[in-house]
Amino acid sequence: MTSREIIRLKITGSTNSEALEAGEKGAAPGTVVVAGSQTGGRGRLKRSWLSPPGMGLYFSILLRPDLAVEDLPKITLAAGLAVCEAIESECGLFLQIKWPNDILLSGRKLAGILTETGAVQTMTTGEKPYVVVGVGLNLYSPEGGFPAELREHATALSFHTDREISADTLLEACASSIEKVMRRLEKGDFAEILASWKQRDATQGKMLFWVTPQAKKVFGISLGPDADGILHIRDQAGRIHEVISGDVNLAGKIPA
Repeated sequence: MTSREIIRLKITGSTNSEALEAGEKGAAPGTVVVAGSQTGGRGRLKRSWLSPPGMGLYFSILLRPDLAVEDLPKITLAAGLAVCEAIESECGLFLQIKWPNDILLSGRKLAGILTETGAVQTMTTGEKPYVVVGVGLNLYSPEGGFPAELREHATALSFHTDREISADTLLEACASSIEKVMRRLEKGDFAEILASWKQRDATQGKMLFWVTPQAKKVFGISLGPDADGILHIRDQAGRIHEVISGDVNLAGKIPA
């Protein structure tokens, strides 16, 4: 295992919150916060992430990328690819990604990624902004199975591999892979990163249901992300929509 500071917590509210606090205090890039469980694990759109003890790998890695502010959103897609490649290498599986941050295995959600940026004032003082990439990865099913509302949509690594599952090995593999892809991103290699990402795109050419931040509902076909990582959807009238935020689901998995 490479030399890095790993802050290990038995339980915390959110590893992302802990890592953001560490970043504010000047922690070195590559610092990892990992917890046995989270009471307030979170994903995009203020959703919670089920984080009971003994079920998953919950960690956040602190980055201080040499990137322009406008390139920071690319980190989520790059990190998603990195986590996929790490799990694939360790477990002999092929994963897919649902834009922008859901990692799927056999069509069900295995992991999620939440990227958050540190205090905005660092961006106006010439300092490199610090960024935290949080990963929640289901290693095992909860005792009694996933809750009813997740049963059809979630999966765990243990369902798909006979290999021994080591949380520590996966932690280092994922953290190292994220750092590696960040170096590529800093060198301007996003086009090749995106090409590899697109090989795992779970929605390309499929019908999507998008709920915009203004709660408008758009139904259309996924054209995949553009050169900047922004998803495009062509609706039934032929209009092209740029999806920067909001809720995106495969048709047939329309939220209530």
